[in-house]
Amino acid sequence: MASSWENLNVDNSKMRVYLSQPENSRPAPAVVVVQGQTGVDDFVKFSDLVATHGIVAAAPDLYHRDPPDCKDDAPTRRMRLRDATVIQDIDATVNYLKSHKSVDPSKIGIVGFCMGGRIVYLMSSVNPDIKAGVMYYGGDPFSAWGEGLSPFDRTKAIHCPIMGHFGEDDKNPSPADMRRLDAELTKFEKPHEFYSYPNAAHAFANFGSGNYRKHAADASWPRTFGFFEKQFKGE
Repeated sequence: MASSWENLNVDNSKMRVYLSQPENSRPAPAVVVVQGQTGVDDFVKFSDLVATHGIVAAAPDLYHRDPPDCKDDAPTRRMRLRDATVIQDIDATVNYLKSHKSVDPSKIGIVGFCMGGRIVYLMSSVNPDIKAGVMYYGGDPFSAWGEGLSPFDRTKAIHCPIMGHFGEDDKNPSPADMRRLDAELTKFEKPHEFYSYPNAAHAFANFGSGNYRKHAADASWPRTFGFFEKQFKGE
């Protein structure tokens, strides 16, 4: 496995992208790893985990528009994000992967945690190059960040299968939120698989989080990577 920090020019700003590559001799599938609100640096370990499964991982820094010396806390930085610029950043990452020599451009997915889970739902409706999405406890999918529709209100436009992982003790998204998403996806006949984990709250799969719960995280990984393998094979 090889890893590095790359820079993409997006919206007159240099966006850091953490790239983790498996030791493959031929082009591999790729997955965009979307950070939670604590920042991209907290999600490089998961990107490396993705690479151990033979998948190229790219984790973009969605806070790249903030100045390099920004001292604001994570919730403040998150509140500055807008769906329009998030879409711009993820699209740029997808395009980067499509042009990378180690990537099979027909096999690109997305996985996200916390706010990143919400972004998975959003991007599954707007970028047709994404063939599979896995959302981990995506918070507040019912509100738009800035102008436009919320991720939930874009459900009809979702074009790829989605897998969701949720904690039974989570408050955002709550079990009721999970059921609402499930019902909406079912209503529009969108392929999806949802899993709920007991004794687990928000961020149960985030490495280093105080809410990390090994039993739930370990149960989710085979499901996540099995799902990507299945979708990339076109099943």
